[in-house]
Amino acid sequence: MPQQESRVKKSLLNARVNLIFYFLTLILSFFSRKIFLDTLGADFVGLTGTLQNLLGFLNLAELGIGSAIGYVLYKPLFEHDEGKINEIISVFGYLYRWIGFIILGAGLILACFLPLIFPDTQFEMGIIFFAYFAFLASSLIGYFANYKQTLLGADQKNYVVTAYFQTGNIVKVLIQMASAYYTGSYYLWVVIELVFGIIYSIILNWKINQVYPWLRSEVRLGKQLFKKYPEVMKYTRQLFVHKIGGFTQWQTTPFLIYAFVSLQTVAYYGNYTIIVEKINTFISNFLGSTGAGVGNLIAEGNKSKEYRVFWELVVIRFFVSGIIMFSIYMLIEPFISLWLGAEYILPRAVLIIILINFFLNLTRGATDQFLYGHGLFYDTWSPVVEAAIYITVAIIGGHFLGLEGVLLGSTVSLSLVIGCWKPYFLFTKGFKISIIKYWIGWWKYVFLILLSGILSYYFLSLIPIRPDEHWGTWIVYAIITTTIITLVETTLLLLFTQGMRDFVRRIIKK
Repeated sequence: MPQQESRVKKSLLNARVNLIFYFLTLILSFFSRKIFLDTLGADFVGLTGTLQNLLGFLNLAELGIGSAIGYVLYKPLFEHDEGKINEIISVFGYLYRWIGFIILGAGLILACFLPLIFPDTQFEMGIIFFAYFAFLASSLIGYFANYKQTLLGADQKNYVVTAYFQTGNIVKVLIQMASAYYTGSYYLWVVIELVFGIIYSIILNWKINQVYPWLRSEVRLGKQLFKKYPEVMKYTRQLFVHKIGGFTQWQTTPFLIYAFVSLQTVAYYGNYTIIVEKINTFISNFLGSTGAGVGNLIAEGNKSKEYRVFWELVVIRFFVSGIIMFSIYMLIEPFISLWLGAEYILPRAVLIIILINFFLNLTRGATDQFLYGHGLFYDTWSPVVEAAIYITVAIIGGHFLGLEGVLLGSTVSLSLVIGCWKPYFLFTKGFKISIIKYWIGWWKYVFLILLSGILSYYFLSLIPIRPDEHWGTWIVYAIITTTIITLVETTLLLLFTQGMRDFVRRIIKK
């Protein structure tokens, strides 16, 4: 029981810290971007963004080792096996050091092509190279010095990383805003970026040593110890394929929309997705905080408790996604009309497909967490098939249906691989029970969410408010909409699902 309480408390603390810093950084990013654009110019903001994207591709060399190590740490953390934890972190440090050297080498080679990547620019090559190597150095710090932070994540103490990193990030941005406003210096902006990366690393490692005074990782012993943990590379190879599969789909969508529709449609679609993605990030930060707790729960070995918690996590994701989907459906069109103009509103069919994809992505989280907790990564064919289905359907659909057809690529691939295969994989290999139980529960939740939406739509139709008149009416309508759907969903889920009753009971106890 104390272990369970600790998991719940840590999950809630992780969620609370994530949400606080999410809102702080969201507000700050709105103001900082305005100041950077006004003082340093759109070209410099575009330059730094492009350089960071280039280095982001190099970071794919990480392969998923961090995720693999996180999984391997679950059991020794549950058993408080400090010797084994030291060995695993030593192996991680050894592997990350090699990845750091690979990224350094690739970064040096890429630097030779910077004059070709930026042939016509108002900036001197000096500032381009200076910014590039500063960003490269900041990235490498993570591989050579900050690798121990994976232990905090696996131990459900990711709030430590979030608190220190985001606090440092907020202070950094505030100082960059001041320097940009008073000096307008590109070099000073970049120097602040690098200096805070170093300061963050020093503080983080000090805090890790404080939390884990017994941690004595020795990178030089990692090579010998690496042979003792062959599962690390096995899981790394599997996770890398999953990582590449998702990355491919994410990067392909805008290009396919441009190819089959127009560049203008890419921008119009972007207006919708920027709103949906911000909400998705917000929800993922909140619900994703339970991930390490799931791994710890599985390490405990109590199958009945594990299965019950799974349905608690499923129901909360359905509950949240139902509220968000209905609210977006009712509010996004008047929002875009007030924000940009009615001409920017896309067909209702596009909105429905976007929301279906949002629902599939958000509700998959519980299944993904338990697959990860069980170490079930070896279905490496699934991301390949998912990407193939997506590209095939998106190309055919884009040719015949335009934007709706491209977006249906995600709907079909998510439904078949994420919606059907992943739960089957978890239930047969993880829980080792019939998948029929999952489908009975899943369709019951879908029915209750749809019924909640229909009832809420009826109640809202009785309220004579036009949300697209001005911002005041939109805000009032938004409050009424979210209140009604929340009350209706809560009532139905409490009445007809055990998972919701268990979840509410757990929260009340805490």
